[in-house]
Amino acid sequence: MIPEYYEFQSSAKVMSGRYALENIPSELENLGAEKPMVLSDEMLKKIGTLKIVLDALLGGGIEPGGIYTSIPPDSSLKVVHNIVKEYRRLGCDSLIAVGGGSVIDTAKGVRMVLSQNVEDLLDIWGCENMTGMNHIPFIAVPTTSGTGSESTLVAVIKNEARRLKMEFISYYLQPDAAVLDERMTETLPPRMTASTGMDALCHAIEAYTCIQKNPLSDAYAVGAIRLIADNLERAVANGKDRKARLAMANASMMAGAAFSNSMVGVIHAIGHALGGVCRVPHGDAMTILLPHGMAFNHRMRKEMYAELLLHLAGEEVFAKTPKSERGKEAIRSVWELRMRLHKECGLPVRLRECGVKKSDFAQIARTAMNDGAMIVNPRDVKFEDVIFILEKAF
Repeated sequence: MIPEYYEFQSSAKVMSGRYALENIPSELENLGAEKPMVLSDEMLKKIGTLKIVLDALLGGGIEPGGIYTSIPPDSSLKVVHNIVKEYRRLGCDSLIAVGGGSVIDTAKGVRMVLSQNVEDLLDIWGCENMTGMNHIPFIAVPTTSGTGSESTLVAVIKNEARRLKMEFISYYLQPDAAVLDERMTETLPPRMTASTGMDALCHAIEAYTCIQKNPLSDAYAVGAIRLIADNLERAVANGKDRKARLAMANASMMAGAAFSNSMVGVIHAIGHALGGVCRVPHGDAMTILLPHGMAFNHRMRKEMYAELLLHLAGEEVFAKTPKSERGKEAIRSVWELRMRLHKECGLPVRLRECGVKKSDFAQIARTAMNDGAMIVNPRDVKFEDVIFILEKAF
């Protein structure tokens, strides 16, 4: 069903495959850039992942104008402003982000300040507060397969002074190019592979079932779900499985494009609150909450869950499941995937495994109720409903 009106944009050029990194120099040339600042973190520098990218740049005749690796797990205003100063001091003309969501979001923050000719990121905090002023070429190289930051129009930057994670939303936040190369995720440990993969699955399922869905976001979401169902466990079992790694990189990007253009729902709202109140890693929160959130929304979305069963569990399971039971079977298939990953790599499936206490529930619920993702959830959510979901997930 086509909505009366919708908008969709996924403007990043996708460069996918082995040796995709080696095409970055020519892409910089296409963008009119020759002195990029490369952003990453200390761990990626230490294990050699960053070096692979730097070698690809040097091999193509590009020497970075600057390299900044002091980026924390949670991007922050202070770091963004420090990088802006270095970028200007060194005379750089473009950005390359090599890392997970924090690194890519940091690059988005830097790009916002530079492109909008402001001194403080707080000046443009919010939704659609940017204009197409000064274009700063930006290439994202994700090193995890989960956040989908390389294709989203969202950035989350931490305001340390106010202990607040600020969300920025704008079509101008999307990178010029997203480089998906399996070498970037080959060293990702099994548990992190599983956690980020479940994050991508949650992005796709909520994007497909929220009230702001549209035909294009549906196509991206379904494609992502199929790739995750076929490849996540393979990538967890064998990190050197290049086909599985590349498939998961594509799934993450597609899920990011899907939810970036349709939004998510109650699972992410509660997950964000768990991260803020109890510091539960986002992928772990999504893993734990996904089947419980689906169960909560089932009566409003059972037909859509039934459609997803084919992609989650395959033709045989879909064919033998009665039509009236396919929605519940889709939830069951997600539940079983979680349990297999739990046995394979210790991925948590209960809130208590992440240090959450029942005494935290009220604060988590209050925080979740103020999360913007609640607005597009297919079923109205009350405070008591959040407590109920938390109880089920505990």
